[in-house]
Amino acid sequence: MSEPGPDPVDPAFLDRAMAEMSDRARRAEPLSSAHRGSAADVAKRVSGTVESMTDDLLRVSHALAADPEVGFEEVRSSALLAEVARAYGVEVTHGVADLPTALRAETGPARGPTVAVMSEYDALPEIGHACGHNVIASAGLGAFLALAALGDDLPGRVVWLGTPAEEGGAGKELMARAGQLDGIDAALMVHPFGFDVAEHVFLGRRIARVTFTGATAHASAQPFMGRNALDAVSLTYQGIGLYRQQMPPSDRIHGVVTAGGRAPNVIPDRGELFCYVRSPYPDMLRTLSHRLEQIARGAALMTGCGVQVEWDELPATLPLRSNTVLAGRWGDRLAERGRTVLPRGVVPELLAGSTDFGNVSYRVPSLHPMIQVADPNVSLHTREFAAAAVSPAGDAAVLDGAIGLALVALDYLSDADLRAAADAEFAAELRIDVPTYFEG
Repeated sequence: MSEPGPDPVDPAFLDRAMAEMSDRARRAEPLSSAHRGSAADVAKRVSGTVESMTDDLLRVSHALAADPEVGFEEVRSSALLAEVARAYGVEVTHGVADLPTALRAETGPARGPTVAVMSEYDALPEIGHACGHNVIASAGLGAFLALAALGDDLPGRVVWLGTPAEEGGAGKELMARAGQLDGIDAALMVHPFGFDVAEHVFLGRRIARVTFTGATAHASAQPFMGRNALDAVSLTYQGIGLYRQQMPPSDRIHGVVTAGGRAPNVIPDRGELFCYVRSPYPDMLRTLSHRLEQIARGAALMTGCGVQVEWDELPATLPLRSNTVLAGRWGDRLAERGRTVLPRGVVPELLAGSTDFGNVSYRVPSLHPMIQVADPNVSLHTREFAAAAVSPAGDAAVLDGAIGLALVALDYLSDADLRAAADAEFAAELRIDVPTYFEG
């Protein structure tokens, strides 16, 4: 007899959310900008350059997808990107910020405004490029190479950053702390998704390891002589579940048990939970962190165990803060490619993950649009999304994404009024010192 599988997942809630989203999308005004941006003839040259690189950009995208490498191990992936850039006459520095798979290249005059275009290329364990980083890498590379091809007609400096380990490694934060964002005035990248949307919610995320220390004993003969660390883990897990009723609906705590004993006849003396804490608000991340510690310490008190809560072995990532001025230009530029970019609030905000680009967005005006490669019902971090990232729709996103990034960067460098508006919006928002925000 075959093993029984799980009950089917009821899609009613997601179906309702998608139906409401479709209704909002029909009524929404496409995202657009009042700024003029760059000259039409220069923009046309940039678009043409990207299109002339189609074969190379799609070769890179498909090669990355066929040979996925996880964070901090993107040896072949980073080498391929650097090789293609050098083939177009660009000097690439490999291993910047003491990260062997990080990349940096520059083009344009040393003086004047500077914009960074970023590429990600790490994959997920077992399911490969199920977040579409092959699209991100190729689009960022194509945008940079197209701008570099302008030569003396480029009205500012463009920096291309190849950023490792977005999936849990906070590579961008490590690069920022090493000075790779010094002198950068704005930053751009594009991410594949099930929708075309310029401003979408990305949650900040902290990582906690909660370790309980108990005392072993024979589970039958002398259980009263033990202190059960697995009980402390169980109470913490239940406490988190009960806390969810009072937790803001935008926030998340989720975790797995990574240690809890090995033999049923031994009281476990060590238990461990590995947890993610997420919120779209930096201050709520601190609140959730405090509550998680309280729950864990309460469980330790009830079981007589010791407890240690260790936060952020790698840097925390903050919620994404999108610059609406830059988002408007993205809407206009993607409209030229036949895409309708939805404004914020149309796509359900419950469809939210996290990104280390959030940390970039608290340092400089930033744009992190989402570009459609799949049906809206196909979730990120699935094998189905990995297949979509190398489908014809994924290939179209590489080219449209590269052109969109290049033209928004060109608009920023060319239009002083646009720059002033983007900078003013950024200056009016909450200032956070990213490395020290969660200290104390």
